[in-house]
Amino acid sequence: MNSFLRRIDQWRLVLDPGAVPGMAVPGLIFADDYIESILKGEDVLSQVANVACLPGIVGYSMAMPDIHQGYGFPIGGVAAFDVSGGIISPGGVGYDISCGVRLLASKIPAEEFRPNADRVLAALFSAVPCGVGSVKDSLGVKELDRILEEGAVRVVRSGRGTEGDIRRTEEGGCLVGAEPGAVSPRAKERGKGQLGTLGSGNHFIEVQETEELFLPEKAASMGLSKGCIAVMIHCGSRGLGHQVCDDYLKVMRGAMTKYGIAVPDRQLCCAPVDSQEGRQYLGAMKAAANFAAANRQAIAEAVRDVFAGFFPGEKLTTVYDVSHNLASMENHVWEGKKRQLCVHRKGATRAFNGLPVLIPGSMGTASYVLEGTPGAERETFGSACHGAGRVLGRNEAIRRTSGRNIPKELSAKGISVMAEKAGTLGEEAPEAYKDVSAVVEVVHGAGLARKVARLRPLAVMKG
Repeated sequence: MNSFLRRIDQWRLVLDPGAVPGMAVPGLIFADDYIESILKGEDVLSQVANVACLPGIVGYSMAMPDIHQGYGFPIGGVAAFDVSGGIISPGGVGYDISCGVRLLASKIPAEEFRPNADRVLAALFSAVPCGVGSVKDSLGVKELDRILEEGAVRVVRSGRGTEGDIRRTEEGGCLVGAEPGAVSPRAKERGKGQLGTLGSGNHFIEVQETEELFLPEKAASMGLSKGCIAVMIHCGSRGLGHQVCDDYLKVMRGAMTKYGIAVPDRQLCCAPVDSQEGRQYLGAMKAAANFAAANRQAIAEAVRDVFAGFFPGEKLTTVYDVSHNLASMENHVWEGKKRQLCVHRKGATRAFNGLPVLIPGSMGTASYVLEGTPGAERETFGSACHGAGRVLGRNEAIRRTSGRNIPKELSAKGISVMAEKAGTLGEEAPEAYKDVSAVVEVVHGAGLARKVARLRPLAVMKG
C-alpha cells in the first residue's frame, strides 16, 4: 500500500489508483510527516482505497489528519458521490449519527471559575445523566416524532433555549426532509428516554478557558473573550442513532444484490442515492441527526442552569453547533461544473467559508476554534478534521494506563475531572490520541480552515 503513497507537498499525500483493484479516483490524505509516520503503522490507508472504489465517487477519497480505523469508511474520511449514479452508505456516516460539538461562550473570567471548578463539575454531573444507557424522563410517541422532525427547534420552541441558539446551529437545528416514519420502533424505544443525556466513551462536557486568540476580531464576533470561560459539549444521537445505522446496514446489504453493486469491503454496503432504500436511509439519518441536535440543545440548557446557580446574571451564548457524522446533499463546483453531491463526512466537519469549525482536544489537551475557507470549498467540498484522532484502541489505552491515577495527573495540570466509570479515563487518556495541535496545524497549513482561538481545559465531565 505504501508504494502507492506519494507526498505532493508539506500537507498532502496522494494514494494513487492501483493500491487496491477497482479504485475509480485517487486518495487524498491531509498529513504532515508526523501524521504520515502514524499512518504507516495502521491499515487505515486500505479503507481510503476501498472508499475510492464506490460507484459515483467524485474527485478523491479523502482523509483528514485525524484519520484512524473506522467501520467501512475511515474516521476522518470524506467522500462525495454524484446524485446521479452515486451511492449513500451508512458506513460513511457511522453509528453515532450527527455526533457533534456545541460551544458556549461567556464573559466569566477563568480566575473566578477556578475556585468553583470542583463544585461546578459536581453540579454538572448531577444535572446531565451520562454513561452507557443513561436515561431521563421518557418522551411520548408523538413528542419523540416531533423531535425527530423538528430537531433543536422543537426544544427551543418548548421554552428551552433562544432563537440565537437556532441561528448558530448547523442547518438551523433542523434537517429538512427528516422522516420519523423511516426510524424503526426499536430505534425509537432506545431513544425515547435519552434526550438530554451525554452518553459514554469520548463524549464530554468540558469547561475551558479561552487561552489564545489568533484572529481577535473574528473571535470577538463569535463571543469569545481571552481569559474567559467557554463550555464545549460533545455528544450525538445516542441509542437511537446507533439503531438507525444498524437497521439500515441490513437494508443496504439486500439493496446491493438488488442493484448489482459490488464493494471491496462488506462494511461499505450501500444503495444508490436516488433509490428507495437510499432515500429511506437519508430520511432516517436526518431524523437521527435532528435528535442529536435536540440532545445538545437540551444539554446546553442544563449547563446554563448550573452556571446560573454559581454565576448569577452571566450568560452562556452559543458560538456554534456542528455535526461530525453526516451525509449531506450539497451543491459544489468540481472541475468547473456545479454538481449536486451526497457528501459523506465521517469524523469530519463542514468547513464552509466563514463558518466556525470546532475541533475538540483529548481530555487534558487544548481544543480549537477555526473558521472555514474558500480553499476547503474548492478542495474538500467544504470539509475539515473533527478532532485529534485516536492512535490507541480503547483496550490498549486502558492497558497502558493501568495503575495510573489519571485524575491526579490532570489535577497537577489544573484540570478537574469526573467520570461515570474510572475505565473511561484510561480509554480517553491524552496519549490515546494524536497531538491535536499538530492535527490542527495541518488543516490550517493546507488552507482548509483558519485558526481563530485555542481553548484549554479546566474541568472535564466524561461518561
